[in-house]
Amino acid sequence: MLTIGELASYAGVTVRAVRHYHAKGLLPEPERDHSGYRRYDAGAVVELIKIRTLAEAGVPLRRVRELLQADEEEFAAAVADIDKRLRTEIRERQRHRERIARLASGDNLALPREVVEFLDRLRALGVDERIVRVERDGWIPLAAHSPERIPEWMARKREQIADPQLIDFYLTLGQALDRTDDDPQLVELADQLAAYITRMADEQGEGYVDDADIEPPFVKLMDALAFDTAPPARRLIELLREQGWTGWTKLERVTPTRGAAGTRREDTAVQRSQRER
Repeated sequence: MLTIGELASYAGVTVRAVRHYHAKGLLPEPERDHSGYRRYDAGAVVELIKIRTLAEAGVPLRRVRELLQADEEEFAAAVADIDKRLRTEIRERQRHRERIARLASGDNLALPREVVEFLDRLRALGVDERIVRVERDGWIPLAAHSPERIPEWMARKREQIADPQLIDFYLTLGQALDRTDDDPQLVELADQLAAYITRMADEQGEGYVDDADIEPPFVKLMDALAFDTAPPARRLIELLREQGWTGWTKLERVTPTRGAAGTRREDTAVQRSQRER
């Protein structure tokens, strides 16, 4: 006869595990001897090994008793069911691992791979990180709202950033982020941007400039994100309207505010004259 410690040792479990199986009703608890100790026979060793084997295989303890009492056909069906459940759990855990990996990789957290590659390409081209953040923050809600359109949009983005003129705009915009609203460089930047957009619309059609088909609430949200990240962007949009374009996320052709543009250019000329004195 064996003590509880010897039983646990032979079966390869802990004494605590034996007591736990007793509490769950999986392993019958023997009577105590005249000294007050439990004594186990060889059959208890066999049962305990079966319990341990099933538990280590991932069988929930609530089903161990069922399997121990099942015939061959019932056992096979139960094992197949458990295996199916385990495969589901494994897939779910793999998805969890992928999410955790994305948590550690910055942009990958909430963005498709195509967008992350686009952002990395902007960085490689020397675009200011603040501009990259504006792009990233805008794509997060857009990718969540319309994931099926990401490949199409990214194909267009890859085509656009192959244009040196657009890259020049990105680089100039990065330099302008530390400027004040009345800085002439913002005016020059608006001129460059308007020229680029106009050329693109003339060559490719206005649908090429604005083909995102984004709902107005999302446009407002994405514009707000851009303005919060890069406050000079708001002033840029005002300057851009003077030349016939408006919008940050959704570009639209509008009637140029020529009077404001003329006044703005006169003010700029005065400012330059004052600096030269």
